[in-house]
Amino acid sequence: MYSWECNRTNLFSLREHTLSIFSNIPKMAAFSSTITFIQNPKLSISAVASATASELPLPHSLFSRCSIKHRSISLTAKSITSQASPLTVTRAAADASAAPSSAATSFHGLCYVVGDNIDTDQIIPAEYLTLVPSNPAEYEKLGSYALIGLPASYETRFIEPNETKTKYSILIGGDNFGCGSSREHAPVALGAAGATAVIAESYARIFFRNSVATGEIYPLESEVRICEECRTGDVVTIELAENRLINHTTGKDYKLKPIGDAGPVIEAGGIFAYARKTGMIPSHSA
Repeated sequence: MYSWECNRTNLFSLREHTLSIFSNIPKMAAFSSTITFIQNPKLSISAVASATASELPLPHSLFSRCSIKHRSISLTAKSITSQASPLTVTRAAADASAAPSSAATSFHGLCYVVGDNIDTDQIIPAEYLTLVPSNPAEYEKLGSYALIGLPASYETRFIEPNETKTKYSILIGGDNFGCGSSREHAPVALGAAGATAVIAESYARIFFRNSVATGEIYPLESEVRICEECRTGDVVTIELAENRLINHTTGKDYKLKPIGDAGPVIEAGGIFAYARKTGMIPSHSA
């Protein structure tokens, strides 16, 4: 079951939730580094950790109250205040109080193929955004509407009528997947429907970021236009450790771009679950 930590505070402003963090600059720096990684998933966590404040695209307000001598960023701090709870989705099973699970290394199932510029209105239309994922019934219902906005030219539907889960656990798309609005519901709906990963030629940056921050789905990038070589219903396997996709139906292999430091965040269940798991913020039981 997934839990929804719901607060309409902007994820990158932090506002009142950061007031107590400012009393401890090293703790604030640790959390700021993690947020910077989610804002810029192409950066590695180690690169962010070794950077200085002037090199990171953090909101100026984060450092406007800080002495210049404290502007070095480090990920060594082990905790920050537990008051921060911006809008995000986390896997309850990945809470820091639970024993660490082994990282997912592969996904196997049927694929569903779409084209270029699949936007968030096609992934989950705005009329369904009133559903609250913290409610298990509404979370399941949200998933039942995943990709319902696709045009009629997609004769095979992602979710069959009167079903709440998809039989296609892996999505394969083209260029600019997830473009459109900033709604976090887009990756949440795909995860709720039963999808585990998307493989696309490229992503809208905010969809990629939301996928990592929520931990709902792996946004993987392909080296070539796999969407033109795979067909809906093909049996495929994603090998994360080997960065490749195997299409068992056609017998072809495809190279994928490494997910990098985003992988552990997604595996943990999202940015806040990852922060708890690594000791950056206290667990719920603390």
